[in-house]
Amino acid sequence: MALSRQTLERLRIDHKESRGFRLSDHDTKWLPDQLEAMPKDERRASGEQMLAASKAELEAAQDILYADDRFALLLVFQAMDAAGKDGTIKHVMSGVNPQGCSVTSFKQPSAEELDHDYLWRAAKALPERGRIGIFNRSHYEEVLITRVHPEILQSQKLPDGPRDQGFWRARCEDINAFERHLDRNGTVVLKFFLHLSKEEQRKRFLERLDHADKNWKFSSADVKERGFWDAYQVAFEEMIQETSTDWAPWWVIPADRKWAMRALVADIISTTIAGMDLRYPEVSADERTALKAARTALEAE
Repeated sequence: MALSRQTLERLRIDHKESRGFRLSDHDTKWLPDQLEAMPKDERRASGEQMLAASKAELEAAQDILYADDRFALLLVFQAMDAAGKDGTIKHVMSGVNPQGCSVTSFKQPSAEELDHDYLWRAAKALPERGRIGIFNRSHYEEVLITRVHPEILQSQKLPDGPRDQGFWRARCEDINAFERHLDRNGTVVLKFFLHLSKEEQRKRFLERLDHADKNWKFSSADVKERGFWDAYQVAFEEMIQETSTDWAPWWVIPADRKWAMRALVADIISTTIAGMDLRYPEVSADERTALKAARTALEAE
């Protein structure tokens, strides 16, 4: 049961309307109408069927993406802690060939990375043509955590200048230009913001504390960062306002229901690949002659 394009577009932040974007207008528990209309005990099973179908489509499409060798697909995931980035990547991409897929997690920059501009490490991790690249966090950390904690900028060896609203707007302009360059050269960029409520984050943190096998996922820094919730909401909101473009729009995915979040992300990815005009390379007349000769030789053995 694939979702209609019209349904999926409700999650896409249109560039023309992005200036008026507000996180508060987007329900973290939202479900597509066809799932909302079902009895509650049937919704999850239906969502998991959608996920399975999209994964099968993605597995088949990956083969054509590689053979076509004109395009690459870059998936960007941003969210608050405990929103489910890791789990979504794991469940949605579990059927793809790992040889054609790479995952990059962007953590604290290394000394080498700090000696380059902030987009350098993102550019270095981009997928090749025919492949899928996944950014678990991304270059957008440079308008998120660095904005909430501006003291981080002190380690970036930047030229002197004000760190005001114009500074952050300029960074967004640079990111837009970077992604425009990628789009023009065949890298399709899909950006997902996993929209989690503060209450659901609290529940998930407590779950990590309550279960010994999940303790490793929890850090005292998580609670400290939770104290900056409002500042992060402003940063995410303005990030989406400034960088949801025609060539690389943001998709705001309700994240309070993990099963629904994964189904939505998978459907968007499979639908996007289906619209990329991918095709297997055509075999020339000379190559067909060579293939026929190869068949004759093999059959004669």
